[in-house]
Amino acid sequence: MRSVKLTLRTLALAAMIGGAAFAASSCKSDDGAPSVGKGTIAGKVTDVNETPLAGVTVEVSGIEGTTTTGADGTYSVGDVSMERHTVTFSKSGYQTASATLQAARFDNEAKTATLNVALAETGASITGTIYDGQNGLAPLAGATVTLVGASKTATSGADGKWTIADVTPGPYTLSFSKTGYPTLTKEVIGAHFVDGLATVDIQLGGTLYFGNDLDGISLFDLRQCTPWHYSEYRGGKSATSYPHWDWSVDYMGFILSYRGNFQEQNEGSTVQVRNAAAEQANPANLDNFDSFVFGRKAISEDNKVMTLKLRTHNATAAEPVRYSVQVIDLSQTSAAAVKIGGNKTLNSDAYVDEVFDLGAYSGKEVAIAIGIHRAQTGNYYNQLVLRRIAFAPVAVTGDGWIADATSGSTAISGLGGDWKLTKEMVRSTMVNDKSFFTGITPSGSNNDEKFASWRTVDHLATNWAFVPLNKDPEPFPGEGYLIKTRGNGAPDTTVPESYLYAKFAIAAGSNTLTLKTRNFGSNYTFFKLTVIRDDGTAAHIAPGSNTASEASAAGDGCWKFKHGSGGASTPEAYASFVYDLSAYNGDNVVVVIGVYNGELNGDENKLVFHSVELS
Repeated sequence: MRSVKLTLRTLALAAMIGGAAFAASSCKSDDGAPSVGKGTIAGKVTDVNETPLAGVTVEVSGIEGTTTTGADGTYSVGDVSMERHTVTFSKSGYQTASATLQAARFDNEAKTATLNVALAETGASITGTIYDGQNGLAPLAGATVTLVGASKTATSGADGKWTIADVTPGPYTLSFSKTGYPTLTKEVIGAHFVDGLATVDIQLGGTLYFGNDLDGISLFDLRQCTPWHYSEYRGGKSATSYPHWDWSVDYMGFILSYRGNFQEQNEGSTVQVRNAAAEQANPANLDNFDSFVFGRKAISEDNKVMTLKLRTHNATAAEPVRYSVQVIDLSQTSAAAVKIGGNKTLNSDAYVDEVFDLGAYSGKEVAIAIGIHRAQTGNYYNQLVLRRIAFAPVAVTGDGWIADATSGSTAISGLGGDWKLTKEMVRSTMVNDKSFFTGITPSGSNNDEKFASWRTVDHLATNWAFVPLNKDPEPFPGEGYLIKTRGNGAPDTTVPESYLYAKFAIAAGSNTLTLKTRNFGSNYTFFKLTVIRDDGTAAHIAPGSNTASEASAAGDGCWKFKHGSGGASTPEAYASFVYDLSAYNGDNVVVVIGVYNGELNGDENKLVFHSVELS
């Protein structure tokens, strides 16, 4: 079942309004005035994921009777006086929504008013487990959980578990308290609710890592922090070595987690010494970070060497940037942060490659933090710029691909051509535990805001790795994240122009993949779905079904299609390609979706991602 993804903007409203309609008999207006003409109210009702809702009862004030939405979520009410009406939408399990439709909303020529709404689910719960940071993360009983601003509380049991029921999925602040432990607060947003349930597990008390006077991060938090799934992360907004280092493919600053002062700059993702007037009194500290980026990573012989491409801003020979890389073994119940290679200094306006050996942690999952230190109190400021974080069996230097830099890397059987993907990269990719990914970007006024908003909606590009072999993507079209071919070049159905990949645990209930997509224009788009096992063997999978306007098999496992329908407000109009992955039940496999230059037609051919879902 698809997860319920709610946004703060949606939850702040009972409904998102665009128009309305249904069937009735009376023509009397709300205030009893004579009829001023008859018209129709029509529209569509969806949930907050834009999925059509059937069986919603629609009631228009001043009209006898009600109507219900059809399977596609639409409704229509005719013979309605073209005056102000209140339209109410209700369905069991969802918040009832009412909207006032003003007379001016009627189109005098078409005599129609449109009212679309999105209903939020009710009957949701927030639950979780509290762990004792002062007792080896054992379950903590007797802690009080308070829904701040509401009269709802819960107390953790002997197993540390608690539940607050009968809430609307939405933004909340939770407070956790127990005598002898510091009080902790956590924010819950709509995106945390999955099928009406949000899970919030926390640690009370115990050691806080990395943080200086920033919000501390507990061992439990680190075990759940942002996973670094892939072998490479690139940052910065400058376009060099196209397309590998184009601005449109460098997502590090928007998909990893940061604390302190951070800015995505042209040169890279930048952590900065905090130096506002009130912060200048902060003491020097070469052990704890002033600002840092952090995440968790499974280390193996395939990725045990981490290479950072770095430079500095505002550094001098007398006052270089002081930074370090710190690692915590997450398998330990009481771990200490270990500096890899000790404290480092850097003063360089050119990029340098710094290599860190993580071989001591092979076979373990670790938390990694890369951060800058304040070296003195007072007016002190400099910046550490991260252009790339790379993981491989050996150091990865320069601007090239990991596959080219990795000595002795093992090719993947069945791909054909050079995909810049090795067996080591496939094996070391971490399993993604999510099942639904959207390609629709939430609104934002500039590129930084749009990129950053991806994390709030489980965007495809924050969860899958994008590999621009020959062509950059279009990150923000209203129809969805878009990858494409060059407008020239020889046809090739063996090596993609670009592709996205992620690793999944395939099992019953999670072995059907549905791609909702479209393209543009009169040309075919060629694409294929490829599955790669950890043993380095690949197979191209044909869809079991599709709803495209035109679609057929093409060469080398590709499919070609034409389908020009689908938009953010009409998700049902996209073409769906459905793949059966049950042959891989019990396996962790990398799934690749790529676009190919299947024919030379002088134009860019585009593959739009509305969503990818495993179910």
